[in-house]
Amino acid sequence: MNIESFREYCLKKKGVTESFPFDETTLVFKVMGKMFTLTDTEDDFSINLKCNPEKAIELREKYFAVQPGYHMSKKHWNTIKIDGSISDEVIYQWVDDSYKLVVDKLTKAQKGELKNL
Repeated sequence: MNIESFREYCLKKKGVTESFPFDETTLVFKVMGKMFTLTDTEDDFSINLKCNPEKAIELREKYFAVQPGYHMSKKHWNTIKIDGSISDEVIYQWVDDSYKLVVDKLTKAQKGELKNL
């Protein structure tokens, strides 16, 4: 996985936009205006993903490349170093999980709007 394949995967999801709201190197992906993942375009390739608290701890214990979310709520976010130690398929599943966590928390109106996109 590289940053372009990660970006393309995220942008294929319904209702996703990308932006640089924090600085010129932090690329953020949002669904219906709510952040579900981000990465830095200049540093070593890593991504931050939203995760339910129990699973976040489980993944940190299982994978050395998974750490508490850098500059994020450590309870709800993990930082995953993309170093080849975790398969792309597993990482993409975690991206899907992060997206779903955010979509599940959208308001009824937002979910309706997303469905109609």
